[in-house]
Amino acid sequence: MELQELVDEIVTRMRGQQLRSGVISQPRLKTETAGKIKLKPVEIKGVYHIQFESHFDQTLRHKNYPLEEVEEAVAACLEQYRQLQLVWAGETVHIQLSKKKKVSIKRTANDEQAPTVLSHNRKKNYVLDPDTIHPFLVHLGVQAKDGKIKNQKHDKFKQINRFVEFVEDSLAYLPTDRPLKILDFGSGKSYLTFALYHYLREMKGYEVEITGLDLKKDVIAHCEKLARELNYDGLHFKVGDIADYNDAQQVDMVVTLHACDVATDLALGRAVKWGARVILSVPCCQHELFTQLESPALSVMTRHGLIKERFASLATDSIRAQVLDLVGYDTQLVEFVNLENTPKNILLRAYYTGATPKPEMIVETKAFLEFLQAKPYLVRELDDQLKGVLT
Repeated sequence: MELQELVDEIVTRMRGQQLRSGVISQPRLKTETAGKIKLKPVEIKGVYHIQFESHFDQTLRHKNYPLEEVEEAVAACLEQYRQLQLVWAGETVHIQLSKKKKVSIKRTANDEQAPTVLSHNRKKNYVLDPDTIHPFLVHLGVQAKDGKIKNQKHDKFKQINRFVEFVEDSLAYLPTDRPLKILDFGSGKSYLTFALYHYLREMKGYEVEITGLDLKKDVIAHCEKLARELNYDGLHFKVGDIADYNDAQQVDMVVTLHACDVATDLALGRAVKWGARVILSVPCCQHELFTQLESPALSVMTRHGLIKERFASLATDSIRAQVLDLVGYDTQLVEFVNLENTPKNILLRAYYTGATPKPEMIVETKAFLEFLQAKPYLVRELDDQLKGVLT
């Protein structure tokens, strides 16, 4: 089979809506190319698409193609990758491409059927079923008493579900032989804190002890009252500052959403020192690195305040992810639409694996910090943990 024939076959079967799933792997060039690409059919606003989920070292990128545009995407992947596994309805196909793009195919029968429910059919795939009454959502004003999502709260409901999806993904890293201890720094109005408790305790049956921490006394009092009304015995709220919180010796999960500037670094540092297995953090207002950026090589960017601010923000979160990897975490920066509907929509998720950092990761981290001529807060906060790694 020639390469163009392979493209034609794949595109024809995709357009026939036969695809169940797929994985494209073994990139020919390992510089800026994703390590692998996962394929699946999705429905967006009633229109059938093929989703390409690109897996980089620390990020995931999604691109959804309507069927009339999928041929170009498929052709590009076959130019860049050497291996494909495609699960069609009734057949699984393993494809290998040689250096000269000679095609080898192995076909095996399967019992897969064409999907009837696609992953972007949000109503049917929410973790929190919108057709079920969830008492905490009623108390928080997201659902009416009859369970209907309030018109002005649909975005909020979607955002809560997105967060619960991240929690669901983290379950494999959490202990099951004892109650889970979880801290939510900067919990605010605590929509997500209540969702976290509801999902883990009410839906999954985990024994949990969750503490929400915030500086606003009236907000904390309201949340504590609500937790008691819901009989959420394992959920409590306290007034406090991240910098002064010393009530915990061990924590399994640390959540920090929109903790401003170095408050995020304080939370990440505490999480590492407590041995947290899971960290979920949406950073906010990354100003600290902004004041350190004096590298002459960056002057083309840093002479413009707006560009300098955006660069400092992205560099800060990149360094945070890198540092967590250096101390034994598997870290990714993924898209998260937050509750304020602002551009600050990056979520840092980190799972502790205890893996030793690769030498090339240490080298590239040092090089990047030297290039910036900076030493960010989290690097200083974890100085003891990074001894022998960055120093």
